[in-house]
Amino acid sequence: MTTYIIVSVIGGVLFGVLDGLINANPLATKLYEVYLPIAKTSLNFVAGIIIDLAYGFILAGLFLLLYPSLPGEFGLAKGISFGLIVWFLRVVMSVASQWMMYKVPLKTLLYTLLAGLAEMLVLGILYGFALHPEI
Repeated sequence: MTTYIIVSVIGGVLFGVLDGLINANPLATKLYEVYLPIAKTSLNFVAGIIIDLAYGFILAGLFLLLYPSLPGEFGLAKGISFGLIVWFLRVVMSVASQWMMYKVPLKTLLYTLLAGLAEMLVLGILYGFALHPEI
């Protein structure tokens, strides 16, 4: 249980740091200008931290729950599989919806897909190395 809590907190902090790096870098700032008309002008950092920590706990819990069913024989392979599954469910489906509903440039959608893939793989690898269910 202690390992789960520590890894969940690390995952949540990593989630927040990666989101910041992905969304606030100069390239992203330029690509995401399309969202300026609907973007908030300030952020609630406390709520953001709480949400990212919650994501860390939820994803770590899901990883442990799905561990026996994930492809691969060891943690790293299972972590990568988990990262790809979460990427599809979180990022790919969101980008596909944006592509269908909004006038978002293709390069913005591709950036979101690739950045989201990197983020989910990093988190999946963290969980794969650090978490193993006690069977």
